[in-house]
Amino acid sequence: MTIHPNLVSWQAARAKFPSVWIGFVPTMGALHAGHRALLERAWAENDRVVLSIFVNPTQFNDQSDFAHYPKTLEADLQLAEGLVTDVIVPTYDELYPDGYRYRVTENRFSTELEGAHRPGHFDGVLTVVMKLLNLVQANRAYFGEKDWQQLALVRDMAAAFFLPTEIVACPTIREPSGLALSSRNERLSASGRAHAANFSRILRESPDANHAASALQSTGFEVDYVTDRAGIRLGAIKFEGVRLIDNVRL
Repeated sequence: MTIHPNLVSWQAARAKFPSVWIGFVPTMGALHAGHRALLERAWAENDRVVLSIFVNPTQFNDQSDFAHYPKTLEADLQLAEGLVTDVIVPTYDELYPDGYRYRVTENRFSTELEGAHRPGHFDGVLTVVMKLLNLVQANRAYFGEKDWQQLALVRDMAAAFFLPTEIVACPTIREPSGLALSSRNERLSASGRAHAANFSRILRESPDANHAASALQSTGFEVDYVTDRAGIRLGAIKFEGVRLIDNVRL
């Protein structure tokens, strides 16, 4: 596993293997078993696996959320050991030499659901993903289905801009309680984490989105939205000051 602390190091390495199949997993660090599943899938399907770790400030509409986002590089590298050939750890100035003057904007789906509650969030997501896909030039890039709206937007962006990288969707990994794995779970108390398991259960068991929203509120969650789309029920809640999202197939 080679760690590239800057983009110059990565670009020099990338030029040395122009014809091998590359799988790419872009992350913001704080890796957990869900990320490991993405890496395992990439390792099984490609000759090389590239992991990027970059806490992207442009996708945070709440700066306190950005400030509290966990940064666990050493633990991340341990989790990735044996599944990754290259780790890219770029800086903000490298990825945004223009100071974020240029950005990718989708003007329809990105304004709904997460976008309605987090203004500018998807501009930041799509912009950094576009930059990383151009830098890595992977054959496949792996994204989890927990972030269903993000996955859909990234897939559509890749198609719209004729990017050669295939966007691969991977199933949501859950704790035994049913709670979807997320770096944000670490900010919950032990009792809060146990209670948060009701989120996915209520989404799955409720007869419709309105009943799910009411049940979540009565259980003590602050509900941003619950909606049914294309056979999937999506929801976002806040609990103990932590914002969680999830989705279940109907």
